[in-house]
Amino acid sequence: MKLDELRSRLSDVDRQLINLIAERQGIVSEIGKSKQSSGKATRDYRREKEVLDMARQQAEGLDLDPNLAESIVATLIRSSLANQERDRVVAEGRGDGRNALVIGGAGKMGGWFADFFRSQGFATDIADTRLDDNEGVFQDWRQAGVDYDVIAVATPMAISNDILNTLSSMQPRGLVFDIGSLKTPLRDGLQALLESGCEVTSLHPMYGPDTRLLSGRHLIFVDVGCDAATQKAKELFSSTMVEQLDMGLDDHDRLIAYVLGLSHALNIVFFTALAESGEAAPKLATMSSTTFDAQLLVSAAVARDNPHMYFEIQNRNEYGMQPLEALCEAADRLKQLVASGDESGFVDLMEAGHRYMELRK
Repeated sequence: MKLDELRSRLSDVDRQLINLIAERQGIVSEIGKSKQSSGKATRDYRREKEVLDMARQQAEGLDLDPNLAESIVATLIRSSLANQERDRVVAEGRGDGRNALVIGGAGKMGGWFADFFRSQGFATDIADTRLDDNEGVFQDWRQAGVDYDVIAVATPMAISNDILNTLSSMQPRGLVFDIGSLKTPLRDGLQALLESGCEVTSLHPMYGPDTRLLSGRHLIFVDVGCDAATQKAKELFSSTMVEQLDMGLDDHDRLIAYVLGLSHALNIVFFTALAESGEAAPKLATMSSTTFDAQLLVSAAVARDNPHMYFEIQNRNEYGMQPLEALCEAADRLKQLVASGDESGFVDLMEAGHRYMELRK
């Protein structure tokens, strides 16, 4: 067959695939409705394994790469779960008849929370200095007032504490929470709200603004002294599959110093070393390896993100220096082992790391 004819056949197959995917999504939607009416959980891990195993077996019988088949079906499953989760949030409509204000709603995570509130049926206003006043939009959050059922503070940490303190003097009637990556810098504002008799708690979403499916994602709830407020915040997410974690204020920042601070610092050091190496990026790209590519992918995402936010996470965490010092000490020890030719010490270092990583399983 001629090339044009082959391409035409391929296009026909692609159209059939899209039609089949649309048909599959329609069936998935009906399954989601059935789960809602029967009270069953959105995610069924046993069924997912069956579907993935079936895809691999069928691929092997067709002389198709089983990994390719599994990857395609896994993508379809994630998309289906995201749609079912969204439909359940909308169907349960926990915001019906209520209103919400997102301070910092033009930001990435602020926008995510604004969309989330709207999906639940909240009449949602946003306040952000980057926007002009309009219906439901306020440049100065104080102009919006505090007559809301939920107020989410999604501003940079440098100003969040001041906002929380000001809110405490205005005594909002509804639930108030921040979504800061650190909590100790907000301690004064959170305490002021608590002492004013307000329903206040603190959240930390451990996912980014592009997240569609909350299954497998973590959302940290930091109770600052008002259990009722924390429970109300948790109820907002009860329709989702997010994994809810409870954590104390001080424990949160100490652990975040490693979870975010150390991982960010490691990637910043990695791309800084590359940028200052004198080696051209295109040349390194032609010599890439599996490990290098994986590290480069993460580091590139860090390099593209907001440097001011990353600096806040490093600088404003009172526990932040410990992991940075540990990183420097580990790098120096590795340098000494390599320079001295101490293979035994090098092996010990890697084996100790292996044992530690095994603890995460």
